[in-house]
Formats: sequence, structure tokens, C-alpha cells
Amino acid sequence: MSHNSSPLSNLAAIDAAHHLHPFNDMKKLNENGVRVMQKAEGVHIWDSNGKKYLDAFAGLWCVNVGYGRTSIADAAFAQMQELPYYNTFFGSTTPPTTLLAQKVTSKAGPHMNHVFFTNSGSEATDTWFRLARVYWKALGHPTKTHVIARKNGYHGSTVAGASLGGMKYMHEQGNLPIEGIYHINQPYWFGEGGDLSPAEFGLKVAQELEAKILELGADNVAAFVAEPIQGAGGVIIPPETYWPEIVRICKQHNILLVSDEVICGFGRLGSWFGYQHFGFEPDLAPIAKGLSSGYLPIGGVLVSDRVAEVLINEVGDFNHGYTYSGHPVCSAAALENIRIIEEEGLVERVRDDIGPYMAKGLATLADHDMVGEAVSTGLIGAVQLTTDKATRRRFAKPDDAGASVRNQCVAGGVIVRATGDRMLFSPPLIISRTEIDQAVTTLGKALDWLKDNHKE
Repeated sequence: MSHNSSPLSNLAAIDAAHHLHPFNDMKKLNENGVRVMQKAEGVHIWDSNGKKYLDAFAGLWCVNVGYGRTSIADAAFAQMQELPYYNTFFGSTTPPTTLLAQKVTSKAGPHMNHVFFTNSGSEATDTWFRLARVYWKALGHPTKTHVIARKNGYHGSTVAGASLGGMKYMHEQGNLPIEGIYHINQPYWFGEGGDLSPAEFGLKVAQELEAKILELGADNVAAFVAEPIQGAGGVIIPPETYWPEIVRICKQHNILLVSDEVICGFGRLGSWFGYQHFGFEPDLAPIAKGLSSGYLPIGGVLVSDRVAEVLINEVGDFNHGYTYSGHPVCSAAALENIRIIEEEGLVERVRDDIGPYMAKGLATLADHDMVGEAVSTGLIGAVQLTTDKATRRRFAKPDDAGASVRNQCVAGGVIVRATGDRMLFSPPLIISRTEIDQAVTTLGKALDWLKDNHKE
């Protein structure tokens, strides 16, 4: 038996007895019973009851090359046999670690030539947060410690990550945010744009950054961090006026610009990194997820030449790192993952073919009575639920509305995510047109169900 002495039928009970899940109400989960996922191939995953699902969310935004890539498993196995582990602390490295650093930075643009490896996006957030403060202190600006982020942004769930994120429900647990972190509004036109045009609204929310810098004093602000497109916050795609104004403000007031690429990186937007899609050059960029397509835990921070030169020449010891920074097996898996993305032209495929096709598919839902907007960039998209299209009125209980639609989709064999009343898509980059059609059709049926069953 593949699961040792534990029959699959007993796993739900064992899980309830011993396993504490992330972001879950454990009492409710144990009452309802956990879903045991057992195997996967391509864009599909099967649970322990044999039910097949189209995974339109790529695991957790991350399985970019799809499931069942034996060459990634082979690369990890070969590295485990040769050198399963060594650290990068004491003047040492391993071949896959160094080669991965070269490969990743080769995709990051001419201004970005260094990377610091971590094990997750959350650790990457902690890393750049410290590095930004170290950078300014080394340049003789020790008061530049404050960091500005966005409401409803997400940057992980460590203490620094949860503080930088703008999720109030996370801040309520653990007395967060920690000192020195401030939040401005998000570029969420549908929910918060009022009667402004998207272009006007993009400028307005971007200029909140300048107002906050002036309030705090530019001499006290180290950095601004944002996702190119907010992921966990609901796939919030900023108006085209937003990023150019953010870049202008950061340059004018001399603060570091941090682009959180944990979700947007490695092809998701039809570019290697999200900042390339929007046409700007950040100073720091945390990465994870698509770096290995989730096959093994690995993350990092892309570090611009501006910051790296100070770190290398002025700081001395950077007293930060992890036992598994640049783990050789994870690095070998990531190298093979990137090779697949390159060889199969997945970035270009998302940009030129399947991304535009998904946009057309989601657009067919825009006229539905229950849909306020259907938007996407590359292979990340959102369908906004509404009770009245003309006034953009929201559901009284948005979480319940979204969860009910999600549950209908899952019952229909398609895994999507609900963030409040927004239905999110983030499929593997290998998804076919037929599979896009299946996902859109299934969501359409769920929207019909919502129309017939919702109550104001």
C-alpha cells in the first residue's frame, strides 16, 4: 500500500486528530471532513475517492508547468544521490545553487544580477524587509526604516509578512502590524473607484503613496512594496495609470520599490516577471511558487545592482539566512522547472495564445446578471460577483456568496478560488483551450445556480 499502514479511508480521521491546517477553522474542518488529494497529472488532480478535478488554480498559484513532470523528479532524485544537502553559510555553495542564481537573474533584466535564496515567499518577505533597512543604514540613513504597503495586499504569514500584508483578519491575530509599517489603499476600481474612470482612479490611489511619504517624511521611509497584480486580495489588476505614477513617486522621494513576484513571476502574466509586464524596474523582488512550480519549497529575493553593490561593498556580514537557503535538491528541481518553461515556450504561450484565450472566455461571463466584471492578465483572472450590475452593489455576505459559487464549481469538477465575492483563476501554464472552456462553462453554471438561489 502506498500510504504505509494508514488506509486511505482512515486518513480523514487521522488528519482531524493530528494535523493543524493553515488558514482554516479547525473545528469546522474536522466536522466537515478533509478532502484527501491523492494523485495528479497535467492540469488534473484526483482525490482519494477517485473524483477528478481540473485544477484551475495551479495548486496555490504555483504549479506553472503542471503536475507529473518526471524530469523534475529525476533531477531532484539525482541531486539527492549525489549531494542531498549542504549549507551556503561558511564560504560554500553547491553546483545547482550557483547555476540557479545565474539562470534566475538572466531572466530578471539587466539591472537585476543577484539573488538571495529562501525557502518560501514569506521568508523572502522577511529577507527583503531586513535588507532594505540594512541598505539605508549602510548609506548613512539609519532613520529610513518605515515601509509602506497596501491594504488587502498579501506578502506571506510570518510576522513581517503578515504585517506588510493589508489583511485585517490577519492583523487581529498576534497584535500586528509591527511597528514601522503603514498601509495605503489598493487599486481596486470595481470595489472602491466610485464614479472615477479607471485611469483617474489609478492616479488617485497611486498618489496616496506620495501623501503617506510626505506625512512620514521621506528621510524615514525605506521602501514601498506591492504585488504587480494582487493575488490573494482578489486578483486586483491596477489601471494602466497606476504603476508609472508609483515609479515616479519612489524615484522622486528616493525610496526602494519592491515588487512582490511570488505569484506573478515565472510566466503567470505572459512575462518572466510581473514588473516586466508593467514596464518598471524594482529594486527588490521576492520570488517563490513558480520558481519550482511548487515541486519543492524554494524562494528568494532578486536584488538590483543598486542594492547589491551596497550589500557587497559596504555592509560586511549580512547576518541573515536559513539552514536551507539555496538547498541543492530544491535548486536542482527549480533549474529543471525553468528549463521546461524555456523549452516549451510557456511564457510566450501565455502572452500570445492561452492568456488571450482565457480573457475571451472570462469575457463571455461579463454579461451574466451576477457578474460585475470579468478581468484577466495572462493566466490570472477574476470574476466579480454582484447583485446589481448598474450600481456595482455587493452581496451582504460576500464570503458566503463566493464560497457557494466555489463549492458549486468544485462539485462540478473544477477547482477555483473565492476571495470574498471574487472568483479567481490561476491555472497551470500548460492548460489547453478545451480545459479553459470547461472551467468557464462550469463557473457559468455555478453563476446560474447563484442567480436562482441567492437572497439579498
